[in-house]
Amino acid sequence: MPQDPTDFEWNYWIEWGRERILWLLAGHLLVSQVSRLLVEKYKPWCLMVYGMAACWLLLGIKGFAVILLHAAISFAVAQFQLSLLTWLCSLILLSTLRVPAVEEAKRKWYDTENEYYLLLFTVSIRCLFCTSFSLEYCWHGPAQKSSYSFLWMLAYVFYYPMFHNGPLMNFDEFSKQMRRQEAFSFKTNLSILVVGIIRIFFWWCLAELMIHLMYIHALYSSAPPLEAASYWALGGLALAQVLFFYVKYLVLYGIPALLLQMDGLKPPALPCCVSLMHSFTKMWR
Repeated sequence: MPQDPTDFEWNYWIEWGRERILWLLAGHLLVSQVSRLLVEKYKPWCLMVYGMAACWLLLGIKGFAVILLHAAISFAVAQFQLSLLTWLCSLILLSTLRVPAVEEAKRKWYDTENEYYLLLFTVSIRCLFCTSFSLEYCWHGPAQKSSYSFLWMLAYVFYYPMFHNGPLMNFDEFSKQMRRQEAFSFKTNLSILVVGIIRIFFWWCLAELMIHLMYIHALYSSAPPLEAASYWALGGLALAQVLFFYVKYLVLYGIPALLLQMDGLKPPALPCCVSLMHSFTKMWR
């Protein structure tokens, strides 16, 4: 049975995942576990170098340079220790993504629109990470500034599991957990990995079933069926839409969350089931 092709986000990330991103995440997992086993003290720097290499491979040297430049500018502005200036810098950097001349120049770097969109999504998410680091830098006293070096900023910005699409973790949480050294247990990590893969595979199968059988997004893109539907049917369609959104992000955030656990970090909580919520506020967070 043909699938509903109108959910751009799901189709886009599944396509990239199959082609390259899942393989790069597997490489991150290997580097992480080897560094935890052999050189726990240097794990952040091993993962930083791997993240930079993965960024270079996917986005090319120009895409890598853009992200590195954004990080350097954000770090330089953070030295003034003014939160307002940090926010202004972040907004200006984000606004450059919508400058027509800049957009056109970046499009020429790649052969396909999908590659350009990957750069766009990645730079947008990296901007949030740069903002988090810069604000934490502004808020902490001089005695703690040694923990907020440019090298640590790069380790945070180029941490690969959260690189392209999140989820978001603030720098303070990331650095505290990454500095913490714990005893490595291959058996424990293997059980976490196996259980996590089974869960994600179940969520992915459920999302694919919804895409192939329900055609929620196709119905929303056509006015006549919606106009003919009763209020009860429209309510059911709205519920189906947000339930698919929930399942989709269990997969898209579940994979990075599993890798964070394998790295010894506590991942941000996965989305709550919308059927159990009385307010939609947490969904957007």
